[in-house]
Amino acid sequence: MNIAIVTGASSGMGKECAEILADCFSGISEIWLIARRKERLEKLSESLPVKTKIISVDLGKEGAVRTLQEELEKTSPRVRFLVNAAGFGAIGKAGEISADLSASMIRVNCESLTRITETVLPYMPVNSRILNFASAAAFLPQPGFAVYAATKAYVLSYSRALGAELKPRRIAVTAVCPGPVRTEFFDIAERTGEIPVYKKLVMADAGRVARAAVRDCMAGKSISVYGITMKGFRLLCSILPHEWLLKIWDVFSPGNTDSSGQETV
Repeated sequence: MNIAIVTGASSGMGKECAEILADCFSGISEIWLIARRKERLEKLSESLPVKTKIISVDLGKEGAVRTLQEELEKTSPRVRFLVNAAGFGAIGKAGEISADLSASMIRVNCESLTRITETVLPYMPVNSRILNFASAAAFLPQPGFAVYAATKAYVLSYSRALGAELKPRRIAVTAVCPGPVRTEFFDIAERTGEIPVYKKLVMADAGRVARAAVRDCMAGKSISVYGITMKGFRLLCSILPHEWLLKIWDVFSPGNTDSSGQETV
């Protein structure tokens, strides 16, 4: 049985990817939808043209990945696609947001993504694909969003190294690094702070970002960056010293942050 596994599938980028995989890849006989909000997953399941399995877990809690592991051991599927789209961010400087919230970001964005990936890998055959949703925030440390940006830098680094390791198995790993995207991410992120107006003005459409990510992954690209603006931002971050960019950041948007618009668990 060929399946796809999508985390953060209740809405946002995860939901978009689940819909694309269901519509465009006839070789997938089942999609496993993972997220915290069961009612959202059930609604999505009803709309998809393929069989689904709903795994309602909170990836921020200890042992959440064990449920997925048990399902894999029980059915031994061939996982052709793994989409790690679960994650969240909180705006605020160190000391302004709780240490528990910061730790939760690290647990969901980094630890759970790593655990899920390495739990699923034994079930992935040759020519499978992994999409890990990072963020353009991975390109530059971001005051006011320090923990979130650091977690996405981890996802980017981990994905690129993992892709090199999996080349002999012909498993492509793509780190998706969008800028601001219209999803529920901002509703959650703004509970602890405010997204700058200019970020909202350049928000991308979630469906377009997801389609580009899937195309880039199928093409075997290690990084998927949507849009001229974010491609320019990536180039800038690779050319100029980060110290210079952080000084510019401080002048034009003190205390502000960036985000990927990625879905929460």
